Amino acid sequence: MSRASARSAHLGMLLWAALVGLSFPAVGLMRELPPLSLTALRFAIACAGLYWLARRSPAFLPAPRVLPLYGLMGLCLAGFFGAMFWAAHHATALAMSTLYVSVPLLAYLLGLGFGVERLTWRLPAILALGAAGALSLAFAESLGRGVELRFGRGEAVFFLGCVSSALYPVLSKWGLATGRLAESAAVRTFWSLGVGGGLIGALGLAIEPVTRLATMRLGDILLLVYLGLFSSALTFWLLQRATAVLTPGAVTAYGYLVPFVSMLLLFIETPARLGWEWLPGSALVITAIALLLHRDRAAARAA
Repeated sequence: MSRASARSAHLGMLLWAALVGLSFPAVGLMRELPPLSLTALRFAIACAGLYWLARRSPAFLPAPRVLPLYGLMGLCLAGFFGAMFWAAHHATALAMSTLYVSVPLLAYLLGLGFGVERLTWRLPAILALGAAGALSLAFAESLGRGVELRFGRGEAVFFLGCVSSALYPVLSKWGLATGRLAESAAVRTFWSLGVGGGLIGALGLAIEPVTRLATMRLGDILLLVYLGLFSSALTFWLLQRATAVLTPGAVTAYGYLVPFVSMLLLFIETPARLGWEWLPGSALVITAIALLLHRDRAAARAA
């Protein structure tokens, strides 16, 4: 990988972390609506936003043999977002952001199974450092709010969504490595969202009270458009672009910045909450990201 491509991938993932961090409070503002159907609508909005970019690629139309892989990737996305919509009303934002720190380690382990990660000590050590920092930030937030961390049904459903989220970049990297997927990040994002949205929408029609979507208010619609364009289309385009350069574990390591973004939002909302208890976690997360950047710069120089 070249230094320029690695730098661009890392900068894109910094933006990704900011957008994902903003999506958690945005989801919490929505009323409880059918999660599968809501996810299908979100994916449809994302595809509409991506179409003009993906359509420009010569490889826009995938071969029939690739559709099952796109379907599996899309189900990974649908599984995560469906779990996120449902768990937002059955688990605390603190519990969700805490469980989300498992995604990089899960992606690394799954990547080993698919042969797209190498068994070394450096990346797992960096991931463990980042996880410790993210968990420390979550603990600091629980001290200030008096919120007790627990693992119930909502947390269990969201953890399964985290497994789905970890599998998505692994399948993407494997598909690129085996020549099955298009080189265009926009094409890969468009079809994974499109096929997955169609499958999850069909399931929602079969098992959910879809008529409840008619009760959506203007605020719900605006939030859904925001989540579709920015928290789905843009974030997964950035992730797909970075996956072509970085490994799944390195890409998903930016998830450790999500609690950091939540911390910054909290300080903007309640400046009085600023205290020393936030320092250890912040330092660990920043150190982990810095080590990740140094690791890939060294790899780029060696190449």
